[in-house]
Amino acid sequence: MYSSVNSPYALRVRDLAQRAGDMREVSVDIVVPSTLGAGLIAVREGDQMHLDVKLEGLHEGILVSGHARAEATGECSRCLIDISEPVEVEFAEVFAYDASEEFDYQVHDDHVDCEPVVRDAVVLSLPFTPVCRPDCPGLDPVTGERLADVGEQPAPSAADPRWAALGGIQFDNDEPDDNDEHDDSNEHQNTSGHHDADQTTADEERTPADQAE
Repeated sequence: MYSSVNSPYALRVRDLAQRAGDMREVSVDIVVPSTLGAGLIAVREGDQMHLDVKLEGLHEGILVSGHARAEATGECSRCLIDISEPVEVEFAEVFAYDASEEFDYQVHDDHVDCEPVVRDAVVLSLPFTPVCRPDCPGLDPVTGERLADVGEQPAPSAADPRWAALGGIQFDNDEPDDNDEHDDSNEHQNTSGHHDADQTTADEERTPADQAE
C-alpha cells in the first residue's frame, strides 16, 4: 500500500501538531516522481523541482503554503520544435488533523503530502497551446517547413478542378469577321471609283480629231 510518507513531497510536521501559532519554513529540492501535465508541455518525470514551503500550526490542522519552481518542456503548438519554459507557482492548503473536518487533505503519520497541491498548481499554470515565441508563424502548409527558418512564402493559387476541362480548348482565329468583309467591300468600291474617274479624265483629254476618228 502506498504511504504518503514515502513521497518526495511529504514533509514532517510532528513538531507543529496541536501547536497553533507555531511556524516552520522548509526548502527542498526533489526529483519529480511522475509527469505533471498531459498536454504539449509538462514538467517531466525525473526533472528537478525546488520547493519553498511554510508550515503553520492551526487548531484544526496544518496550513501548508509555498512556492514551487521547475522547468517545463514540450513542443511548440505551431511549428512543433522542442521548447522549454520556467514554471513558478504559489500554493496554499490546510491539512486537517481529523478526517471528519471539511478539508480536502489530512495529516497522515505526522506528515503532510504536498504532491496533489503542487500538482494542481503546476498543471493549471501550463499553457494549453504553448509557442516557441509569441509571433511564431508556424509551418508552411505545402512543404511543412518551419516558416521562421525559410521565411513566409506566398501561397500558390489553387486551380479549380471544375474548370480543368476547359484548359484544352483552342480557339480558331482565322475565321473572317463582319468588319473584315465590310472593309473589303469598301476597298473594292473605292478601287472601282478610282478607275472610273481615271477613265473620265482620259476621255476628256482626247482631242476632237481623236474623237472624230
